[in-house]
Amino acid sequence: MYAALKNHLATWLFQLRGPQTGVIVLVQRRVFILPTRQGLVFAAVLVLMLIGSVNYSLSLGFVLTFLLVAMGINAMIYTFRNLANLQLSAARTQSVFAGEKAQFAVCIDNPGQTDRYSVGLTHDKKESTFVDVPAQRTTVASIGIPAPRRGLLRPGRLTLFTRYPLGLYYGWAYLELDMQCIVYPRPAPRGLPLPPAESNAGLGAQRGQGQEDFAGLRQYHPGDSPRHIAWKAAARDQGLLTKQFSGRADTELWLDWRQLPPRMDVEEKLSRMTRWVLDAHALGTSFGLRMPGRTVALGSGDAQRERCLEALALFENPHQNDPSHDQPA
Repeated sequence: MYAALKNHLATWLFQLRGPQTGVIVLVQRRVFILPTRQGLVFAAVLVLMLIGSVNYSLSLGFVLTFLLVAMGINAMIYTFRNLANLQLSAARTQSVFAGEKAQFAVCIDNPGQTDRYSVGLTHDKKESTFVDVPAQRTTVASIGIPAPRRGLLRPGRLTLFTRYPLGLYYGWAYLELDMQCIVYPRPAPRGLPLPPAESNAGLGAQRGQGQEDFAGLRQYHPGDSPRHIAWKAAARDQGLLTKQFSGRADTELWLDWRQLPPRMDVEEKLSRMTRWVLDAHALGTSFGLRMPGRTVALGSGDAQRERCLEALALFENPHQNDPSHDQPA
């Protein structure tokens, strides 16, 4: 009962609404402010100065005390204004491998006429990023969050904060943006051989990389290898064109789940297949992916690499209760 009441109060007080899409505007109700440790010491010193001035009838003491009080009040106003009305939105997050840090980026837009200084972004209060946001400009702040395992990683609740200008007050706002990062499986060590290519004398063989003779140019398609782009034509303002080669490839490289030893567990297999994808992409070959419940067609280039790695990252074994699913065909 107490925990439920506490959570309800925190949700109402701090405007905790779960992941939010679109732009978050830091209106007055979303910005909170409290004195820091230095601010409490400053307040205690002012009280002592006031008591001394009263006891000894020090006119200059009164002047100095009230001058410092006015400075403290102004510092509180400026701390609040440093965050108020900022507009926050999620930026694109690059995928990472398990064991690395995912960099979640937040776009901070300042629509006002006043520059904002020393605006911090943190996830766990152990690591913070500070940026300045000029007037009527947008600045991107990113924070690294460990990605220990594959799958989808969400940053959870982030805190935007500031102690500007004097460090006497701590102003903050909670934000939970609707953003996520795809975490690829940790690749196996280098040096593992790729699986043998499969021979194919049918139509599918023509999808391999025949590179014997130059056969002309065609319009660029997303996923085409950068090695085949006609850069000279692009320099002549002819647009992006892809070189075509005649010839026929008689083999297809399939990265097949069934080619791995049955004794390996699921995560080890995903790690090995991740290494295969990286090596096949580095060689510039055309390859496809076969795994339980999912097949990625033959392709090449960066787009094919991303498709295969994403399939591995989001893999859920549809036969995990079937002891025979890992047996080789």
